[in-house]
Amino acid sequence: MRIVAIVIALAVLGAAGAWVMAGRAEGPRIEITEPDVVGQIGRVAIAVDTPGGALTRLDVHIEQDGATVPFFSLAEAGDAPLTRAGENRVVLERPLGKRHVPELRAGAAKVVVTAARPVLFGYREAESVASREFEVRLAPPQIAVLSRFHYINHGGSELVVYRATPADVESGVRVGDLEYRGFPATGAGIETSDSALRVAFFSLQWDQPVDTRISIYARDAYGNETTAPFDYQVTPKQFRKSTINLDDRFLARVVPAILANSTELDVEDPSDLLAAYLRINRDLRRMNNETIAALAESTAPEILWRGPFKQLINTAVEAGFADQRTYVYNGETVDNQVHLGYDLASTAQAPVFSANRGRVVYAGWLGIYGNCVIIDHGMGLQSLYAHLSSIDVAVGDMVEMEQRIGRTGATGLAGGDHLHFTMLLGGRAVTPLDWWSPKWVEDRILRKLREAGAPE
Repeated sequence: MRIVAIVIALAVLGAAGAWVMAGRAEGPRIEITEPDVVGQIGRVAIAVDTPGGALTRLDVHIEQDGATVPFFSLAEAGDAPLTRAGENRVVLERPLGKRHVPELRAGAAKVVVTAARPVLFGYREAESVASREFEVRLAPPQIAVLSRFHYINHGGSELVVYRATPADVESGVRVGDLEYRGFPATGAGIETSDSALRVAFFSLQWDQPVDTRISIYARDAYGNETTAPFDYQVTPKQFRKSTINLDDRFLARVVPAILANSTELDVEDPSDLLAAYLRINRDLRRMNNETIAALAESTAPEILWRGPFKQLINTAVEAGFADQRTYVYNGETVDNQVHLGYDLASTAQAPVFSANRGRVVYAGWLGIYGNCVIIDHGMGLQSLYAHLSSIDVAVGDMVEMEQRIGRTGATGLAGGDHLHFTMLLGGRAVTPLDWWSPKWVEDRILRKLREAGAPE
């Protein structure tokens, strides 16, 4: 009996020792990498290292001004609330900001994380606590419009000069649901030490209603945003309607060449020329325009052009901007599209010159546009030259006004030899008529820049 008692005593002592040692076990390692600052939006990012990624508890709360706000609890999170990032690591990432935690106020705050892992076969827990201080910013940016007399043609362009503070906020002009970003005013030649001064070109697109709301916006990285109206007046425009008659000869000329050069378009039966043409006119057109829009992201932050743009000399206008086209085949309407440029024709393979100074951002085949060159003129403004028979420039080339960039042709969806020319603003087509007009460029652009401090 004595031996049994000794064994039982040792077992009890061993169990007690194990219980005590389990209570001293190291808890999970907690790493809080975010937030530093939150506003209307933000994010919490937490990584927890524990054997096998096993946790019995993970609780997160926010402390501010003596108040505690629960933010996350593993017990209430449901299925798969955490992301595995290796054998022993789990990650918690959740949005955090005023929109998600309405109790937040401007000022200092702290996120506190408590994590526990199972020890002693799950009979005990080893716990860790970590915290991270962060700042809550809720003050919206400030905007002041400085330029005057904003007159915009439907389908055309305009310019506004404004101040957005703090100087590092994102800002620009919002037209309906479209945004045109602003650029530092020094890039427009305005001599100023005010880093908050901005210039933004914007457009009222041909397909937006003339009563579309136009305003200045400014937002910081934390979701705090301000919008402000400014004075403007829209001049309505009537866009022409036209009919394009398709025939087998035209389809046989353009469809195989476009399909051969446009591998991004998958056509089931290339021998069905009409069906293939409709895929080109609809789907490939959309793809090409997405490519064009993406090029606006690489625009120069300064104005590269000098004075009014120049229309290709000795050319007749065969089609205008925003022509509403109805496509007819064998007497039946098969499609409707909009022609977003000017078709300029002279002699076959006539030299094509840059309409103004800029840098080439595209030079090559572009689907419905055939051989195409796009020149960036800075601050979101670009010009496009399509259907070329040959190209004389390469991406990255700096070209001067009236420098030859290629020759006219009939590549892509061209019905005959001509130049398809358009202006782009923020990757979207705008009428070239504004930019071809010396009076418009002076009144709408240069005057405002001089009034803001640009030299004569």
